[in-house]
Amino acid sequence: MTSHDVLAALTTEDSDPRYAAIDTQSVDELARLMNEADATVPAAVNAALPQIVPAIEALVARMSEGGRLVYVGAGTPGRIGVLDASECPPTFNTPPELVFGIIAGGPIAVSNPVEGAEDDSGAGAAAIDEAGIGPLDTVIGIASSGRTPYVVAAVERARQRGALTVGLSCNPDTELSAAAEHGIEVNVGPEFVSGSTRLKAGTAQKLVLNMFSTIAMVRLGKTYGNLMVDVRATNHKLRERAIRMVAQIAQVGRDVAERALVDVDFDVKTASVMLVKGVGRAEAGDALDEAGRRLRVALEAS
Repeated sequence: MTSHDVLAALTTEDSDPRYAAIDTQSVDELARLMNEADATVPAAVNAALPQIVPAIEALVARMSEGGRLVYVGAGTPGRIGVLDASECPPTFNTPPELVFGIIAGGPIAVSNPVEGAEDDSGAGAAAIDEAGIGPLDTVIGIASSGRTPYVVAAVERARQRGALTVGLSCNPDTELSAAAEHGIEVNVGPEFVSGSTRLKAGTAQKLVLNMFSTIAMVRLGKTYGNLMVDVRATNHKLRERAIRMVAQIAQVGRDVAERALVDVDFDVKTASVMLVKGVGRAEAGDALDEAGRRLRVALEAS
């Protein structure tokens, strides 16, 4: 089968006859059609949960031992990976090197297309070597087609280096799935604009990456219930959120919560332990350290 035939066979490259006349339709009609198309994406992700869940479980096991989460992609998938990774430090107070994205063409490709970067398999393998990927790390390759040379080569190289590898695509039986230990194929079907995989495919990829990063952080103790207690309170909105969280956890008034937070540089976990346990900053810190920085464990300890 020629390269042309392979591309033509991809569901993400197919043309949906329902959208054959969109250039003649009103804004209202187009908005409704796009919304209907987008509404099918969560069901496609749900169908892939049997592939997604074991991959996340394996990720959590490695991160629990100090491993990193690394996304690799080209074009839109690469940008989605960089986006998801960039949200982890402010949301979960993680160091930037714990979760990060590698995009074909380098950082400039986040905002500007880099011609031919996705076809450079050598660069994909080299990026894994440069990142020092090892056995505790998890590398998630993202490619709508499932055949992007840069991404496939990166995943193959990561697997050779002993990393956990995941291939996320939107087509069946892909090269990427074959290259990875865990293949995840979210079949979203043809796009509203044929071949424009920043649409349904991109949405599916963001939903799946949301699961990987968020569930991993929850399992690693970065939340208390559904509260983001490791938030980095770097602006007014986040400081107010921190105050509300401490007030809720410790069942105290706003002023009491704020004073405790000011004393500990707005560390929600430490302030919460101080108020619930009636202890000082040092003792609260020790309690959290003994609990592996898991707030629930620290609060429930005798």
